[in-house]
Amino acid sequence: MASINDGIVASYKQLVSDLQTHNHYYHVLDDPRITDGEYDGLMRQLLLVEKQYPQLIKEDSPSKRIGGAPLPEFTQVKHMVPMLSLDNAFGIKALRDFDRRVHERLQGSENVSYLCEPKLDGVAVSLIYEDGILVRAATRGDGAIGEDVTSNVKTIKSLPLKLISDPPPRLIEVRGEIYMTRQGFEGLNVFVNNRGEKPFVNPRNAAAGSLRQLDSRITARRPLSFCAYSVEQYTDSGSPDTQHGMMRYVGQLGFRTNPDIFFAADIDACERYCNDLLTRRALLAYDIDGVVIKVNDLEKQKVLGFLSRSPRWAIARKFPAEEAFSQLLSVDFQVGRTGAVTPVARLSPVFVGGVTISSASLHNPDEITRLDLHLGDTVVVRRAGDVIPQVVRVIHERRQKNSSEVLFPKFCPVCDAPILNNTSEVVARCSGSLSCAAQVKQVIKHFASRSAMNINGLGERLVDQLVDSGCVTSIVDLYDLSLPMLIPLARLADKSARNLLSAIENSKKTTLQKFLYALGIREVGANYARLLAKHFASIEEIMAAREDELLALDGIGPVLAEHISMFFADPKTCKVIQDLQKKGVHWPLYTADGVRDIPLDGQVWVLTGRMESISREEAKNILQTFGARVSDSVSSKTSRLVAGDAAGSKLEKANSLDVPVFDEKQFLQFIADIQTSDL
Repeated sequence: MASINDGIVASYKQLVSDLQTHNHYYHVLDDPRITDGEYDGLMRQLLLVEKQYPQLIKEDSPSKRIGGAPLPEFTQVKHMVPMLSLDNAFGIKALRDFDRRVHERLQGSENVSYLCEPKLDGVAVSLIYEDGILVRAATRGDGAIGEDVTSNVKTIKSLPLKLISDPPPRLIEVRGEIYMTRQGFEGLNVFVNNRGEKPFVNPRNAAAGSLRQLDSRITARRPLSFCAYSVEQYTDSGSPDTQHGMMRYVGQLGFRTNPDIFFAADIDACERYCNDLLTRRALLAYDIDGVVIKVNDLEKQKVLGFLSRSPRWAIARKFPAEEAFSQLLSVDFQVGRTGAVTPVARLSPVFVGGVTISSASLHNPDEITRLDLHLGDTVVVRRAGDVIPQVVRVIHERRQKNSSEVLFPKFCPVCDAPILNNTSEVVARCSGSLSCAAQVKQVIKHFASRSAMNINGLGERLVDQLVDSGCVTSIVDLYDLSLPMLIPLARLADKSARNLLSAIENSKKTTLQKFLYALGIREVGANYARLLAKHFASIEEIMAAREDELLALDGIGPVLAEHISMFFADPKTCKVIQDLQKKGVHWPLYTADGVRDIPLDGQVWVLTGRMESISREEAKNILQTFGARVSDSVSSKTSRLVAGDAAGSKLEKANSLDVPVFDEKQFLQFIADIQTSDL
C-alpha cells in the first residue's frame, strides 16, 4: 500500500468535496455548474487516487455510487420508529371529515394549517445518518421490519451520502420516496428493449425492482431519484417546529424535496390544491396517485398521536383511477382449475395509470351482459384502485355497423363439454372436470405441489409438456410414467427424469390430510383437509358423508358442505381415487396405539425469520396438514419454534421459555422424516 503525504490527502479531499458539490447542483438543484465531461474527468481522477491509496476511501466517497460486489441476500432490519401507512380520503367529504376529527381532538385550537405535497408513486425508504454520514437505508417492509438496501441506495445521485451541515446532527432519520421519472423510465425501457430483455410495466415497478437488486452495480445504472418527505428522529435541539420548516431544513441538508409542496392555511386551501394538482397530473415529470396532507404544526401532531396503523395528523387524498379509450379486439374464455370460465378482453394497447394495458378481465357472463359488448367496440378502460385493469363502459355512439355481439359460450373452448351456469353463483363452469385439458393441467400442478403430494421436479412447464404430448390425461397417469416416456421430452435429462420418477414413487406414501388437500376440492385448503381427516376414519367415510354430517363439523358451512358432497358425488372422481389407491397411493390411518395419523395433533408451532428453500405460507400449510396449529406469538404453550434467518424477538422469547427451536435445515429434515415414516 503506497504511503500518503499531506499534499495527496488535501488533493483527495478537494476532489471529494468538488464532486459532492457538483453532484448536488446537478441532481438536487437541477443547476449544473460543469459539463458532464468535466464531471466524468473529476470522477476518473478520484478513482485513480482511490486505487493507489485505498486507505483514503470513506463511506461518503462519491465512488460509493458506482456500486459494489453482489450481495448474497438482503438482511432484515427493525425500524426504530414504525413506518405507518396513511388513511385514504377518496373525496372531499372524507377530507372534511379528517379536518373535523383534527379540530375535535385539538380542543380550543381554531386555526389548523396543513402542508400538502404530491403523493409520489414509488418505494418508501428510511435513511439513518450518524454524524452526517449515511449508515443505513431500509425499505418500509411491513412497517415494523424492512430490508437493508444501503448499498443500493448509495448509488442514487439525488441523495446525499454526507449531509451539508457543519456540525451535522448526531442522529437523524429522514424518510422519503425512491421513484423513477417518466423520462427516466422511458429511457430505461429503450435500453432493456435494445438488449432483448422484457421491458418494465411502469415506473413504480421499475423503481422497486431496481432497488431490490442484489448487485448494486445494476442499481447504479438505473435512473432512480429520491425525494424526502419527513423526519422521524432528530437528536439535536433547535429543530424546526413545523412540517414546512422541517422540509426547508431537510433541503438545506442536501436532500431533494418536492417543488410542489404547498402550505395550506385551512382545509379549503387543501381542496383547491388537490383540484389544481389533479388538472396538472399528466404534465408532471413523475407519476402520482394523490396528495399527502399533514397537520403543519409538529406539536399538534404529537397531541393528535397515532392509531394502530396510521397517524391521526395525516391523510392521503387519493385521486380517481385514470381512464382511457381503447378498442375491443376480441374476447378469450379461459378455464381455471375448478372449471371456472373467465372472459378476458383483448384490447388495443393503451397507457392507463402508468401502465400499458392490452387485456382486462370481464369476470363473468353477467358482466358481458351489463356492458352489452360487441367486437370492435370503443371501450373505457380504467385501473380499478390504480391496480386492476377494468372495462368500465362501452361508447355506444362509436359502435361499428353490423358489429357482432359478444356471446358467452355454451360449450368449453378447451374440451367442448357443456358450460354450467349455477344459479347460486355468478361464475360459469366447464362440466368436463378431469377430462378437460385446461383443468387437468391445473389439477396436476396442485396435486404435485409441496403442500399436497410433494412431487419434486414436476414443475409447470413439464406438466404442460406431459399433458400436451398425451403422456398424462389425469393425475392417475402420473404413476404410469416411465423413463422411455420422459426422456424424449424437451430439456429433460436422464438424471432429472430418474429423480422425477423417484419423487412420484415416494409420493405414494402420504397422509389422508395431504391426499384430501391434493385432490383440489373447491375451498378445501389444508385446515379443512385436516378437519375432515381428523373426524372421519377413512376416505370412504368422507366420500359417503351426507351434507348434514359435514355441517356438524365446526367451521363447515352450507356452501363448503355442498362443494364436498358434489365433488365426491361425481362417479369420475370416485374412480380417480380408487385408481390412485390401486397404483399404490396409501396413508396409515392409525398408530400402534390406535391414534389417528395426525402426528402433530394438538401441537402449537410458531414460524419466524426468513427461510431460503420454503416460503412461510408453504411451511404453515405443511404443519397444518400434519395437525399442528400455527400461531403468530410465542408462549409457554408453544410446542416448537422454527427460526429462519434474521429471527428476532420471537427467538429470544422462545429461548427464555425453553421452547424447542428448529433452524430451517432441522425443520425440513423433521418434515421429511414424518413424510417417510410408517407410523
